[in-house]
Amino acid sequence: MKSILIKDTTREERIRIVHEALWGGCGIDCEFCSGCDNRGGGRTEALYQPYIDGQKELREINEEYSAPLVRG
Repeated sequence: MKSILIKDTTREERIRIVHEALWGGCGIDCEFCSGCDNRGGGRTEALYQPYIDGQKELREINEEYSAPLVRG
């Protein structure tokens, strides 16, 4: 499996990774869909835009997104 780290991918590859792996490539209008477990959180490309733009790794985005759900 090829690395998905920012340093190992191009912007175009990151777009494809988000679209295929995270969205499942379903093609449904995401605005009110929770099919990808985004809990009605809006369009997933907005959530993962920092990864696409090379600003944050997927791991960082996922940790920030799920942090309010983790109970200690």
